[in-house]
Amino acid sequence: MPRWLPRAMVLALALVACYQLAIWGFHQLITLLLNVLIAFFLALAIEPAVDWMAARGVRRGLATGLVFLGILVATVGFFTLLGSMLAGQIATMVQEFPQYLDDVISWINSTLHTRLSRVEVQNNLLKSDWLQNYVQDSANNVLAVSATVLGSLFNLLTVALFSFYFAADGPRLRRALCSVLPPHRQTEVLRAWEIAVAKTGGYLYSRGLMALISGIAHYVLLELMGVPYAPALGMWVGLISQFIPTIGTYLAGALPILIAFTVNPWHALWVFAFVVIYQQFENYLLQPRITAKTVDIHPAVAFGSVVAGTALMGAVGALIAIPATATLQAFLGTYVKRYSVPDDLRVRGRAPRRPAAGLIDRIRGTRHAEQPPSPPSSPATDRNDGNDGNGGNDESGESGAAGGGRGSR
Repeated sequence: MPRWLPRAMVLALALVACYQLAIWGFHQLITLLLNVLIAFFLALAIEPAVDWMAARGVRRGLATGLVFLGILVATVGFFTLLGSMLAGQIATMVQEFPQYLDDVISWINSTLHTRLSRVEVQNNLLKSDWLQNYVQDSANNVLAVSATVLGSLFNLLTVALFSFYFAADGPRLRRALCSVLPPHRQTEVLRAWEIAVAKTGGYLYSRGLMALISGIAHYVLLELMGVPYAPALGMWVGLISQFIPTIGTYLAGALPILIAFTVNPWHALWVFAFVVIYQQFENYLLQPRITAKTVDIHPAVAFGSVVAGTALMGAVGALIAIPATATLQAFLGTYVKRYSVPDDLRVRGRAPRRPAAGLIDRIRGTRHAEQPPSPPSSPATDRNDGNDGNGGNDESGESGAAGGGRGSR
């Protein structure tokens, strides 16, 4: 056995063990890493407000605390208002549910010529297997649901804590990061940080603008239908659909549909149709254009980044995909060398036109090439051709003179 073979085997086994350990550690810490990433972008979003307060003499930690307190008060007040409204509407719906059921059964009987009764429908519903299985599964999953809720609260507190430290100690964090880099790299890192702050702020501005447009559109619809609490419902749809990715649209549309059902079941159907149509309009027309204006990226790039972020990291990736892409694009645009492009019709999107005369000349040339060669002529014919040629020259001269005369006239 060669002397180097045992060492090579031990080294290979050690490398495999380190790789497996790193993979295991990454999978164990993936939730923490995602929370830190969300906290970093949240700190970038609130850093302009913290810097504005710090420039006016407020300590940076206190300024960060005031910003978080304002966000917390606004969030709690909003959900408290919606919770009280939802509780009242659910109580009304439970009280009037038999009347709703009678109306639906009457419509079915008159339309489909059936003989259904409310008592029969209730008995069949209560004795159905799927309802009993659903209740049993829900009772068995109480502990799992409770654990999920507690885990979500813990993740929320983790994000809030890290974002507070990132925003409050932003200058210290940048100084610590730049202290391990050479001077020319420090400038690049600081510029990238500034670009990230600007792009994240632009992304939040675009989301706020789309939330305002969505809230106004749904408020107008609900107000025209006479649905109660139309302003609060419009605000709910705007905020939830924009700031909760992937499932935010369904959560936002479920509450107005539920409240509209208490007024008229047909109103609920119209609200559902409007939510679906508006969502398509927002996804394919409104969102790419507003995002391209505020974050300064192409609409196709914005749409593709959201799809890629969702595929990689789920809801978190969809939330931070656009600001991360905009930051990367702006950073690369600063350091990627660009060259001038010639002013050509093909660059403008139009193909150069070929002159018609050239095409005619090519056709004529093809015809002349296809003509068979003339047979050899006799001497008499040569003499006649010579005379004809002289006559042709005379005629051509006369025609040239005539042409010159016409030109002079």
